[in-house]
Amino acid sequence: MADLGAWRILNDGNSIPPVGLGTYDMFGEEGIASILGALRAGYRMFDTALKYGNEHEVGAAVRRTEVPRSEIVVTTKLAGRHHGYEQTLEGFEVSRKNLGLDYVDLYLIHWPLQRLGLYVDSWRAMIALQNDGLIRSIGVSNFTPQNLHRLVDETGVTPAVNQIELHPYFPQPSLREFNRSMGIVTQSWSPLAEGRQLVREPAIARAAEHHGVSAAQVALRWNIQLGAVPVPRSANSVRQRENLDLFGFELSQEEMSHISSLGRGRLWGADPDVYESF
Repeated sequence: MADLGAWRILNDGNSIPPVGLGTYDMFGEEGIASILGALRAGYRMFDTALKYGNEHEVGAAVRRTEVPRSEIVVTTKLAGRHHGYEQTLEGFEVSRKNLGLDYVDLYLIHWPLQRLGLYVDSWRAMIALQNDGLIRSIGVSNFTPQNLHRLVDETGVTPAVNQIELHPYFPQPSLREFNRSMGIVTQSWSPLAEGRQLVREPAIARAAEHHGVSAAQVALRWNIQLGAVPVPRSANSVRQRENLDLFGFELSQEEMSHISSLGRGRLWGADPDVYESF
């Protein structure tokens, strides 16, 4: 089993592993088997969402594994159709029942949905759920500094995590720095970008050859050295183990700079100021 490295302490006193597994598109018994294999490989954090439609699979794997529940971090996310105080309470209960778990370790608002303007109401509901012990940590996904300021100014509670698009093609230095200044841990969704492209990038290929690792390992290690927590998605057992084996090498500052210079913008056009997902 790979060395997972030190867990990250959140601003609420809880902690999460430095790497998680994205479970998007893992369905049925095959999906459950992939998650169970990841647990055997050493993964201890699993990222799903009501929108993904596979909370049942994630929960089933957590219930079937011999790994103690207390050692596993389950993350899921509030869907856009449940924005609002009462709607959030209802949406969370749907997710909790889908998962079949007594509590959720990390619950995130999936998108701010600026047009609706209800994310603060949802945040208040999540605070109440956390106070009731149904959620260990609360956070957000795809939130901008403006969104984060509003949450804190209106509720006094700072998110533990902001999960954002973050990869060598979209390094997001200003948002990462803002998160850090607020005591918010940055998680990276799609940390490998479009993986086949990364292999062809000279800056990544040189680093991979120098350290005797894969291009994916270089990209994930880059994320970690930026201070982020990557959540790569893979159902392949070999790649799962590879994506977890990130703590036996370190990129130089020059390598980090060259990889960061690949930035060119969002890959999927999901701008939080206008993007909507329900």
